[in-house]
Amino acid sequence: MEEKIYDTVIIGSGPAGLTAAIYNIRAALKTVVVAGNIPGGQLTITTLVENWPGFPTGIGGLKLMMDMREQVKNLGVEVRDGLVDKVSKEDSVFKVELQDKTVLRGRAVIVAVGAGARWLELPKEKELIGKGISGCATCDGNFFRDKTVAVVGGGNTACEDAEFLAKICQKVYLIHRRDTLRATAIEAERVLKDERIEKIWDSEVIGINDQLRITNYELEKLQNIKIKNVKTGEEKILEIDGLFVAVGRIPATDFLKGLINLREDGYVILAGDTEYTTMTSVPGIFAAGDCMDDKYRQAVVAAGSGAKAAIDAERWLKT
Repeated sequence: MEEKIYDTVIIGSGPAGLTAAIYNIRAALKTVVVAGNIPGGQLTITTLVENWPGFPTGIGGLKLMMDMREQVKNLGVEVRDGLVDKVSKEDSVFKVELQDKTVLRGRAVIVAVGAGARWLELPKEKELIGKGISGCATCDGNFFRDKTVAVVGGGNTACEDAEFLAKICQKVYLIHRRDTLRATAIEAERVLKDERIEKIWDSEVIGINDQLRITNYELEKLQNIKIKNVKTGEEKILEIDGLFVAVGRIPATDFLKGLINLREDGYVILAGDTEYTTMTSVPGIFAAGDCMDDKYRQAVVAAGSGAKAAIDAERWLKT
């Protein structure tokens, strides 16, 4: 029996991966998507997506991704759930090994595994994602218009989130465990001068909904957080409507270590010196979406980069 070799193996089933699949299958390329254990990626935990074009009243994140998944399957793309354990190259073919021991082979690979928010790992945190807790201010900030919110972090993302929220929220707290910001000088200066943002220095969040205003309500909506001053040990309850966690993002690229060039934080480094703008340091491996983009972090941008990676892969395969 002749071994099946795909034209493209796409790793990831968020907006980038599924868009890449649409473009590749329509280019008559034999395409398979390795969907991961949470098909649809980060958007599946977004209650309402209002910034995806074409939906006047928005669309649920889970529905959007399930519709995209159904679309690629209807076009003829093979979709497999599961996680990739290792990628290697054998002659002119890439070998993609899944954790369940399945082996897929492809002439090109598109990495679109995304980057998840680095959470605080506190009790009740995961249950309240989408119910007051978010990892993306530009995605979910509008739901907290004229309300009180807090941002946790001290880097560029935290500062950008605080600035964005200050324009639409009644009150914004910026909570940072140090007494200086880690953001660039320009970004830090903007936040420090912004009187709409109350800075809470030398502090960390140690509890969520520890004091409830309504009995048995803790899993339905965020009400408050407990913060602790790391220098004095003083603790206090902060009443807020929304909590935005901006302490970093984690690209799911561990399986690529030693194969392609990655930054220390795991983000994919694009080659940059080739006509194929989405190609990595290994010819034939392309990258799209949040795993190579820590600046925009938007679904529509990820989808666009997925289209670019698919077109690059198609053109590269013709050479």
